Amino acid sequence: MARQRSPDRDKAFELWKDSGGEMKLKDVAAELGISDSQIRKWKNQDEWERKLNSNVTNDKSNATKSGAPFGNKNAVGNPGNKNPKWGNKNAVGHGPPKGNDNAVTHGFFRKHFPEDVADLAAEIMEKNPIDMLWENITIQYTAIIRAQRLMFVKDQEDMTKEIKKETDMGTEYEIQFAWDKHANFLNAQSRAMSTLSSLIRDFDKLANIDDERRAKLNLMNAQIDKIRNELKDENPAEDKIGQYLDKLEGAFKK
Repeated sequence: MARQRSPDRDKAFELWKDSGGEMKLKDVAAELGISDSQIRKWKNQDEWERKLNSNVTNDKSNATKSGAPFGNKNAVGNPGNKNPKWGNKNAVGHGPPKGNDNAVTHGFFRKHFPEDVADLAAEIMEKNPIDMLWENITIQYTAIIRAQRLMFVKDQEDMTKEIKKETDMGTEYEIQFAWDKHANFLNAQSRAMSTLSSLIRDFDKLANIDDERRAKLNLMNAQIDKIRNELKDENPAEDKIGQYLDKLEGAFKK
């Protein structure tokens, strides 16, 4: 026996369509009390992008017809979209606002890229640039912490010996002495710190003055400076590195 179609499936499309394709899928999900993944699945299966583009084309072809259609802004007293946050953009200009290429862009990805890539691209396009910056800061910060633990050189006797190649003539080894490992560590961390600092500066310029994440960045900046100073030391003490890592992790979690 076929499974009955959920009435929320059509409601979800109507909410998204009434916003001109601008309403984020997570907001549609929140409106209906459904998971984000379910909304994305319906969007793909029911081809929302194609339907929205089709509606825009039909609206343009009917533009010369006389009289205002039901739901048009000329219809006084029309209750309009039940979600006033987004407004009824279909009633104003029939479709997305001028210059809004969201539907066209989504359709392009659906046409030319694999489904998983198109899904990822659609999610990225829905993100706020500030949130994307913060996510990049998080990723870079995580890489720095991980590198501190993976690349730490214990002392001058810390040597790494690995098999590079084995032949009939014998075995060839690749050896990294303490000073080589330490130099690579310093160079890698210096570049990583510079990248993180650049991301933080960009976030500081773009984020609202009352964004709570600013406080975390101030603490992170202070700890980054401490780690930089420690990295300048030719023989950093393991206990000090550990202390700074703990402080940096604490600054990010607060």
